[in-house]
Amino acid sequence: MTFARTCSVALVGVEGVVVEVQADLEPGVAAFTLVGLPDKSLTESKDRVRAAVVNSGAAWPQKKLTVGLSPASVPKSGSGFDLAVAAAVLGAAERIDPRVLADIVMIGELGLDGRVRPVRGVLPAVLAAADAGYEQVVVPECAAAEASLVPGVSVLGVRSLRQLIAILADEPVPDEEQDEQGRPDPLLAGLRVPGTGAATGIHSAGTAHDHGHDLADVVGQTSARTAVEVAAAGGHHLFLEGPPGAGKTMLAERLPAILPRLGRQESLEVTAVHSVAGLLPPGKPLIDVAPYCAPHHSATMQALVGGGQGIARPGAVSLSHRGVLFLDETPEFNSQALDALRQPLEAGHVVIARSAGVVRFPAKFLMVLAANPCPCGRFSQRDDLCECPPSVIRRYQARLSGPLLDRVDLRVEVDRITRTELTAVGAGGESTATVADRVRAARERAVERLAGTPWCTNSEVPGRELRSRWYAVPGAMDEAERNLERGVLTARGLDRVLRVAWTVADLVGHDRPDATDVALALQLRTGVPRGVPMAIGALT
Repeated sequence: MTFARTCSVALVGVEGVVVEVQADLEPGVAAFTLVGLPDKSLTESKDRVRAAVVNSGAAWPQKKLTVGLSPASVPKSGSGFDLAVAAAVLGAAERIDPRVLADIVMIGELGLDGRVRPVRGVLPAVLAAADAGYEQVVVPECAAAEASLVPGVSVLGVRSLRQLIAILADEPVPDEEQDEQGRPDPLLAGLRVPGTGAATGIHSAGTAHDHGHDLADVVGQTSARTAVEVAAAGGHHLFLEGPPGAGKTMLAERLPAILPRLGRQESLEVTAVHSVAGLLPPGKPLIDVAPYCAPHHSATMQALVGGGQGIARPGAVSLSHRGVLFLDETPEFNSQALDALRQPLEAGHVVIARSAGVVRFPAKFLMVLAANPCPCGRFSQRDDLCECPPSVIRRYQARLSGPLLDRVDLRVEVDRITRTELTAVGAGGESTATVADRVRAARERAVERLAGTPWCTNSEVPGRELRSRWYAVPGAMDEAERNLERGVLTARGLDRVLRVAWTVADLVGHDRPDATDVALALQLRTGVPRGVPMAIGALT
């Protein structure tokens, strides 16, 4: 037999398409032709595969070789097809039984010496293979733990092409030399993209930004702490405005730690995005805590929503999926980049159209905006320290568009810390553990109430459903409705007040929002004092 086939996976965003890799040998002048819409890195696999096969002790067929990637209409990129191409060629050359290869999905890059190197996107690739009905997957040894997260799939991790040939040919498996102890494994370099470390502001909650950070460290700021707790409990977007040094960044950094741990399906979604982006840390194949992404204010639109050359890559909104996207110094961001956030805020995903194809990335995140009141940061209604002209203040505050701010449920002014608060001796505010327990209990109440619906948090429930199925206490919404008549609230704003009121009710243990819960929601929405305690603990 001079024909063999096996399978691999082509990734488009975080979605995969199973590709059949076919190899055909014909008499003629020795040549290697690769067809099926490959990109430059995949075209170069011809030389990598030839060198890997020869250095693995197998003979390279001296015939006319054609390797086809089917379906040919799907763009294919990356080096993850190397292992499948090598196996198909060896099957056509009868070094491996072609019948063994037909139902196996192979993912991995080959080094010139035959070692199997990991590639990004192993988890979404294996998920696509499982959805297509395949039960056997071959991946690099160091990526086997990531591939094993998919249930119902038998995963074989190999370190070299020699091992794969021996396993498929039912021969003794050779031992591979281990690297020197204490030196990093060079194969793990394929799991991360250069320049994606902690300095970029992209990491998961259980890693860089959570060492020694506790809500008890935040001095004062009762209103802001309450807003952070409500945002975590209901998934509401938050806008913090205040002078420099008041604690806006501290509050945002501590928000992921009070979010509940991710469920199994949510963890797979987050891990798939980080795997494609090259941000999955080696040794931790599953991300089960809320990610945290804080891009610099010089970030471009492509960095925020995704894009790039060829097939689009995930941006900050997708890397913060099921977690927190923190935009510090928000007015300094490009206005077009900020307005591009409107669609993912509403839809929970982002669709990017490029010449190489259309990509859809998940983008259901909790957005936290932080801004100074003016360029110098000292403008307030209580003092005259600000030296900015009124026109400069208006122009600075107008950088945040009304439609974007209308999608933010909570708007809180963070006051300047006083000397008395900063030097006071004694117990501070509640700790992260205490607030996290309350947030988890509130989430459980919301899930129980919303059982049988497609929503899990109060921020996801449409206003129409809230008004028709889940009522507040009679008369509780009177003040909010009067604000609507006076033009203080829009119709969308009234719905968001009701959502926040339900979250407050879940936090304090009420069956339905009462007048106090709605008053607190109004204050968090408009910033106008309503005469209610701002601490959630004082309402329980």
